[in-house]
Amino acid sequence: MLEYLRIRDLALIDDTELDFTKGMNVLTGETGAGKTFILKAIQFLLGEKLSADMVRKGKEKAQVEAIFYLGDTEYMLRRELLAETGRSRFFLNGNVSSQEAVKELRPLLILHVGQHGQQRLLQQSFQAALVDDFIEDKSLIVKKEELHKALKACVQEKNTLLAKIETLKDKRELLEMQQAEIEKVNPELGEEENLENLRQQFKSIDHIQQSYDEGLEILFGSDGSGGLTAQLNHLERILYSLTKDTDFDHDMDSAYESLLNFQEEVKDLSAKFRTVPTPDIDSDMSLNDIEARLYKLAQLKRRLNRSIEQIVNLKEEIEENLSFLDACSLDIHNIEKKEKELTHALQDILAKTNAAREKAAQVFCRALEKELGGLGFSEKVQVIPEVKEHDINKGGLEPCMEKTVHLLWAPNPGQNPQPLDKIASGGELSRFLLAVIGLQQSQHEDATLIFDEVDAGVGGITLNRVAERLSALAEKRQMLLITHWPQLAMRGRNHFKITKEFLDDETYSRCVRLNDEQRKQELERMAGIE
Repeated sequence: MLEYLRIRDLALIDDTELDFTKGMNVLTGETGAGKTFILKAIQFLLGEKLSADMVRKGKEKAQVEAIFYLGDTEYMLRRELLAETGRSRFFLNGNVSSQEAVKELRPLLILHVGQHGQQRLLQQSFQAALVDDFIEDKSLIVKKEELHKALKACVQEKNTLLAKIETLKDKRELLEMQQAEIEKVNPELGEEENLENLRQQFKSIDHIQQSYDEGLEILFGSDGSGGLTAQLNHLERILYSLTKDTDFDHDMDSAYESLLNFQEEVKDLSAKFRTVPTPDIDSDMSLNDIEARLYKLAQLKRRLNRSIEQIVNLKEEIEENLSFLDACSLDIHNIEKKEKELTHALQDILAKTNAAREKAAQVFCRALEKELGGLGFSEKVQVIPEVKEHDINKGGLEPCMEKTVHLLWAPNPGQNPQPLDKIASGGELSRFLLAVIGLQQSQHEDATLIFDEVDAGVGGITLNRVAERLSALAEKRQMLLITHWPQLAMRGRNHFKITKEFLDDETYSRCVRLNDEQRKQELERMAGIE
């Protein structure tokens, strides 16, 4: 039940608070006064969209708040619409909430019946749902839907598998050729990087050996006699002779000593150059072996246009696909076995559901005829269930025939039954819809009924019948009724009037609860009494 509603800065409404009670709460006012904004506010609060231009001019945001009760449980809802971005925020019991959570609550809180509800009546799917609501064992529908969903999934799995088989069959020769090429080289993950490292180590060894050889050649010459060592020995003899020459003072003693020291260092250096260090390479491969292996890997990469990692993955994929082709017949057999079991189970439940649906259709149509007779239709009004059968397992192993019900009616004696959209007027659809609402076995009895000009196209004595039916509904649950008819408005427990005011070049939509005297005046206005 909707107990409290507050609307701020939404369209023409600046700030309005409404307190509703049980029974019928009537909302009236001139056309264009703003009754629609009240409903839009409730719908917006429960998940419908509103554009940013619905925020009152000059305001940052619009806000709608409400308090609902489901039994003893209180739900406080608030939603804000930002003018700048058009975004909105939901709050449930003081905490930020999601639109999905609020929308799930909506069918528990309100049942809105407007003129668009007449269009739903014309939809065959909606008519079928009305009949299904009268099936005694609702679990039949649930089981049927579960089995149908499982069967569709099974058929889809089979079709996907068959399509994969056809694709792989066409590619089998290519897969086997690629597999042979890969197995011939048999690459491993990380192998290319390891070989590159080994090759670099071998190249480093060659460079070191070359440097040592060049060093020895400098020291001893290419033939072992013309290198630096021989030159130093020659220089030593020259310096020695100069130091022994007594005829002149050559002052070569220190140079001779330096040369002798240097010769000792050269001897040490030559010993080092004769001993080449041997690096520890963890591999049995030679540099030629490494180069040959890298060449094979490069050729494989070029032919398959993939990296080594991709080739290794391709190898696994090819093996899986070829194994799948070899074993797919068993998979298909198992899936078709499952499909057959689900098909037979669905056929069995459909037989029960179809029988229950045909029985429910008769009960629903007889009850609906009675309701329509109380709303101004002929006592001989007929509503005939038209049963159609169709296969819901198209493309499956066996057909699964489901019966669905569409409504035909003959409002007057002697008329041939026809679909609603062929012969029903707007007023007739309004009454038809009201009869349906009266019959619906709703699971959410605390939900507020909202009727938005459901009396459109109805008048005279028939209008009194509609008023009586609405009153009967209002005795069982809360109702918000928007109407232009005094015959309906006078039956309300509470009466709210929506008016439009102009103040300082601005327009305001006001909604106030009427006292007895104000209510009398409003009813006279609606009746055209001056």
